[in-house]
Amino acid sequence: MVHQLDKIFKPQSIAVIGASTRENTVGNSLFKNLIDNGYKGGLYPVNPKSKEVLGVPAYETIGAVPGPVDLAIIILPAKSVPGVVEECGKAGVGGLLIISAGFQEAGEEGKKMVAEIMATSRKYGMRIVGPNCLGIINPTLGMNATFAKRMALPGNIAFISQSGALCSSILDWAADQNVGFSHFVSIGSMVDIGFAELIDYFGMNQETSCILIYMESLTNARQFMSAARAFARSKPIIILKSGKSSDGTKAAMSHTGTLAGNDAAFEAAFKRAGCVRVERISQLFNCAQALSMQPRPAGNRLAIITNAGGPGVLATDFLTTRGGKLAELSEETLAKLSEALPAHWSHGNPVDVLGDASPTEYRKAVEACLADEGVDGVLTILTAQTVTDTNGTAEALVAAGAHTRKPVIASWMGERDVWDARNILEKGKIPNYRYPESGVDVFLQMWQYTRNLELLYETPPEAPRRFVPKRDAAWHIIRTALAEGRHYLLENEAKALLGCYSIPVGGNYVATSAKEAGQFAEQTGFPCVLKIISPDALHKTDVGGVKLNITTKAAAEKAYDAIIASLKKHKPDAHVVGVLVEKCRKSATNC
Repeated sequence: MVHQLDKIFKPQSIAVIGASTRENTVGNSLFKNLIDNGYKGGLYPVNPKSKEVLGVPAYETIGAVPGPVDLAIIILPAKSVPGVVEECGKAGVGGLLIISAGFQEAGEEGKKMVAEIMATSRKYGMRIVGPNCLGIINPTLGMNATFAKRMALPGNIAFISQSGALCSSILDWAADQNVGFSHFVSIGSMVDIGFAELIDYFGMNQETSCILIYMESLTNARQFMSAARAFARSKPIIILKSGKSSDGTKAAMSHTGTLAGNDAAFEAAFKRAGCVRVERISQLFNCAQALSMQPRPAGNRLAIITNAGGPGVLATDFLTTRGGKLAELSEETLAKLSEALPAHWSHGNPVDVLGDASPTEYRKAVEACLADEGVDGVLTILTAQTVTDTNGTAEALVAAGAHTRKPVIASWMGERDVWDARNILEKGKIPNYRYPESGVDVFLQMWQYTRNLELLYETPPEAPRRFVPKRDAAWHIIRTALAEGRHYLLENEAKALLGCYSIPVGGNYVATSAKEAGQFAEQTGFPCVLKIISPDALHKTDVGGVKLNITTKAAAEKAYDAIIASLKKHKPDAHVVGVLVEKCRKSATNC
């Protein structure tokens, strides 16, 4: 199905109204970016004073362009824009990107022009990004419709920003850090398309796994909350919101022409919508990297493994002063560590494996901590000492973290001595940071995301008068499957969908550990049945994924382990969502 915004973000043809032959102008830079980055669609410069722009034939008006135009980019003085928008409508243009400034932020005259532009765009069914923006980038199409110096690398992050200058700096930083984007959007004043529609659009985009937002103001809070709640469960939405202080609010007003609003209200809204709010640009991308690579922690208990005492202490201080907890290791875990490590290891958390620790010792320490039920995540710190095998330890960490549902985060401290090791970690899907505090911060942000999603699930439904289907929840279930490229629902999803329409399906729970399976079995009642939930095992019995007639808590725990082991035996690389626990609806002998 073709989305209305595809005309803007996936255009097959672009007209640049105001494309210029003069160097060091916006019209010249933007048109040059489209050519130099390999945009393959139709490209039409519109300039009545030139016969060609950068070797491409130019046209006097948009109406003179010979082919259909999906996207018209307008780079003209503000007073000229309303008339040009009318011309675009008459020419059948699909969507508009208005780079020009001088509208809402320019006072009453600017607001009148905006009203005229919006009336015209609605008359002709055109949508608008901008005005007062840097432009948009779609790396997959080779489409750099901005006047920034750099092109975005391809990736899976959709970045949306109200600040064009910030976009330019982030493009430079992202190129150095090898961070890629599915889309890169400067939305400026948002007179038409805003955050809500972009969240909805990129939430459905299969090339996007994470949505990052730099926000100064919000014009339609209700629509934003609805869109964010619909997608936050399946795609992290991470927000850097400026305007916390009174001075920052005034600065936002002068920049975008809209009020920044009460910060406490934003804070509460973001939590309720399941979004993650960060305070620094570095956090924005660090958090996105970690959530795209690692599972979310179930709690805030962190195990710290280090070959240097000082960084471990600093990480502990940072953790415990910001709402995290140092995991209390079990006696069984301590025994495993004592067996694997030298006699003088720290015998507690942080786990100091000592300066001469080998990759094998690091791996055993990480695996022991990950197996501890009192640990929600592991931060591994390495300082490059004379005998340290930085690359080998990175490979060991990748291997240790490959088969766990707990986040594993790394801090390989230094620069040249650990450069290759960082590449190994990145390829192995282990987020890594130069400083331990950054690793701890990311862990806590991931935990906050988990807590926000819990709040999202706790949002009370609307009070029904008669029958009120939970359409938002139902649509979310379907969109989640589509976003993952699936054309089917898993059993727990199908039952949840039926529940949205008050169709009885019986109580059921999804367990992600043997302990949970036992607890849920007691809640469900005996006898009960356990069934694997995995997109790679739709025929459950073929992989030993069903256990019937479970009559005790211990039997449920044993059945959980047996089901997981059987699945891994038949399909070692299968993704495990969990194990469904539900009560048998027939007699215990043949349920």
